[in-house]
Amino acid sequence: MTMLVPDFPFSYDGWLGHPAGLGTLPPERAGTPVAVVGGGMAGLTAAYELMRLGLRPVVYEADQIGGRMRSVPFPGHPGQVAEMGAMRFPVSARSLFHYIELLGLPTRPFPNPLAPSTPSTVIDLNGEREFARTGDDLPPQYQAVTELWTKALQERAELSTLRSALRDRDLTTLKTIWNRLVEQYDDESFYGFLATSPGFDSFRHRELFGQVGFGTGGWDTDFPNSILEIFRVVSTEADENHVAIAGGSQQLPRRLWEHSPADLAYWPAGTSLASLHGGAPRPGVTGLRRSGRDILVEAADGEVRRYPAVVYTPHVWTLLNRVRCDEALMPTPLWTAVERTHYMGSSKLFVLVDRPFWRDVDPVTGREVLSMTLSDRIVRGLYLFDEGPQDAAVMCLSYTWNDDSQKVATLSASERLDVLLERLAAIYPGVDIRAHVIGEPIAVSWENEPHFMGAFKANLPGHYRYQRRLFTQFMQHDMAEEHRGFFLCGDDVSWTAGFAEGAVTTALNAVWGVLDHLGGTTDPANPGPGDLFHSLAPLDLPYT
Repeated sequence: MTMLVPDFPFSYDGWLGHPAGLGTLPPERAGTPVAVVGGGMAGLTAAYELMRLGLRPVVYEADQIGGRMRSVPFPGHPGQVAEMGAMRFPVSARSLFHYIELLGLPTRPFPNPLAPSTPSTVIDLNGEREFARTGDDLPPQYQAVTELWTKALQERAELSTLRSALRDRDLTTLKTIWNRLVEQYDDESFYGFLATSPGFDSFRHRELFGQVGFGTGGWDTDFPNSILEIFRVVSTEADENHVAIAGGSQQLPRRLWEHSPADLAYWPAGTSLASLHGGAPRPGVTGLRRSGRDILVEAADGEVRRYPAVVYTPHVWTLLNRVRCDEALMPTPLWTAVERTHYMGSSKLFVLVDRPFWRDVDPVTGREVLSMTLSDRIVRGLYLFDEGPQDAAVMCLSYTWNDDSQKVATLSASERLDVLLERLAAIYPGVDIRAHVIGEPIAVSWENEPHFMGAFKANLPGHYRYQRRLFTQFMQHDMAEEHRGFFLCGDDVSWTAGFAEGAVTTALNAVWGVLDHLGGTTDPANPGPGDLFHSLAPLDLPYT
């Protein structure tokens, strides 16, 4: 399986892996500076590939390399990290894995609920607890909900045919089915789809599904979002077969920053993004404005530089408040799409413990004293990470979304810890988690992070047209000249927000856009996303 997104099923992994490379620039363009705003996965992907092509990417970063790939080490235990953002990656994310494999980063199975690598799972709903090692251990009502969801997807979304088309890269079948789903369901919410599916007329079934969901667990916080968002996730298996990057996900962008490609088109052997920048990126961007055909970029240190092209990777809301922008950067319909973007809030709280005590067996029940837990309490998701029975280990005591994240947004990390331990004591009476905690907790609420203002974008019903504008912005031949040269990318511009794969693939769109804008071309044997755009383009729904 591959995350070949049905809206625009371009094989980015094939483009990346082709021996012809991504393209060729005119000789006079070699070494041309191009601004890359943001040092997350999208920014580092774009900068790395622009460097390989022979351009001089200039990376601006307001905080630290990594973006939402933020791995925070526990003091005194550098090998143990709290994954504040991205922490699990579907193996179907083939473009992302191109870079994971390039850098030789080891991965391991992620302990999702009921996953084969997860010893046990507890579901705590309405004060009742169920223990399971596999889905077959759950009571009949849970089995029924799973079957009803599968049935709804097969009958109403042709899931089996969609997945077969994705595996076979049968683009004709894929586009035919997907375009029909877009026309039918663009105005439908996840909850609306569920409530109108046979068998889900029972509120109890909808409640159970919202808690247990599929793949990573509870999905009721996604209920207001467009059902198309969910169709994309399930059809590409993006919520299944997850792995973690051993040692922390932030290694990926940091290592890409330091990596010296073997096939540089212009720069001498041994050149890396780090070496081009003297070891550190430029400070964050505070202003963007047009100057003739160029774009002026102002940094936090006050320096203004001129560029023929700019790749912008942060959340698009930052264009509305964090950066002073010239409206001529983009046409008005794109600014409207930026304004309409909807972000999901999310919070996490991690603690380091002296050992993985959850492996201890309760002599009465014969079960582990603690399990991966899904709950309708404020905890929502409890995840357990360990390297061995005698080593210090990490607990994610809570992983929440939207309203559940807002419930703890005003609390300090220590206050959150007190609240969460109180709630967990009701689920696991007699288990003294606090006695095992080492040091201070580490917490994040992404909606409060000034350069993000949310964990990731999630389209609401009726947002497809706005999403199409953002995604297709890299195609600039039909734009007025004063709107060209500024390229949006990042997972919030992608069709699969919240997945690093979307950050990588939209960054590659921007790379093609810059290449084209500066007079470069792709090899006929390896056409890029812009070359095949019109044959693969997302459905253009009528506006009136």
